[in-house]
Amino acid sequence: MVKFFILLPCTFHPVSCALHKQSVMTKQAPIGVFDSGYGGLTILDKIRELMPEYDYLYLGDNARAPYGSRSFEVVYEFTLQAVRYLFNEGCHLVILACNTASAKALRTIQQRDLPQINPENRVLGVIRPTVESIPGLTKTNHIGVLGTPGTIASGSYPIEIHKLFPQAVVTVEACPMWVPLVENGEYDKPGADYFVKKHLDRILNKDVHIDTLVLGCTHYPLLEDKMKSYLPDSIRILSQGQHVAESLKDYLRRHPEMDACCSKKTSCRFLTTESPEKFSDMASVFLNEPVDAERIILG
Repeated sequence: MVKFFILLPCTFHPVSCALHKQSVMTKQAPIGVFDSGYGGLTILDKIRELMPEYDYLYLGDNARAPYGSRSFEVVYEFTLQAVRYLFNEGCHLVILACNTASAKALRTIQQRDLPQINPENRVLGVIRPTVESIPGLTKTNHIGVLGTPGTIASGSYPIEIHKLFPQAVVTVEACPMWVPLVENGEYDKPGADYFVKKHLDRILNKDVHIDTLVLGCTHYPLLEDKMKSYLPDSIRILSQGQHVAESLKDYLRRHPEMDACCSKKTSCRFLTTESPEKFSDMASVFLNEPVDAERIILG
């Protein structure tokens, strides 16, 4: 069982807060889930599957996606705007279902902004629970990480992997075209094959002993079928959704005071900074169910 939901010094860190002593009086609210676009829906889908009784509020910053090529400063600014918005909507707990935001913004928000905004709230990321699931997959201890340019440039995955598994050999590969392929609905088209094969060949040429590939972006599960067609059976693909969902469930079990702040009416709202019609169409593909989105403005 995954025990922590932590990036760098802390993410799902077991720290109690004053809110928890007053949880009976605190207005319950949905769990907030944020992503730069549609990719976080792969995380939300697995969370809802594992914990259907909770309410969720998903926010996609589709108008400014993708985040992968943006600077640390811009990703931090955009992510903080989204977190503040979800807090203002009543959320006590926000999940950054975005590797780029988790890598570039999470630590600063946790350490610098939360104490000023509301020290009783929590913002959690997706990198640590992904890393903690690696031992059950690899036999060679040679790990490959596929991610956006921003996530790869941050060095977050090698740092976290080596914290837990110093003996691991980590090889990374930035895949700048993969998110646009997904965001534009081209992930299952023949044109995507070139870019998928190109980056798989590159990372495997860097280290022929890789036996586990980490999908370090929540968009990438939609490319998984294509990836499998170019990979030998000996290589395992680590997708994040199920591991993040299990980690969140464990966190709420260990923190009943925060769990008491989460409403449980099985509802799910969707917010986007882009066209709600476009978002609803794409989100329906990710979730295999009708989605009715609302447009909001960040900034």
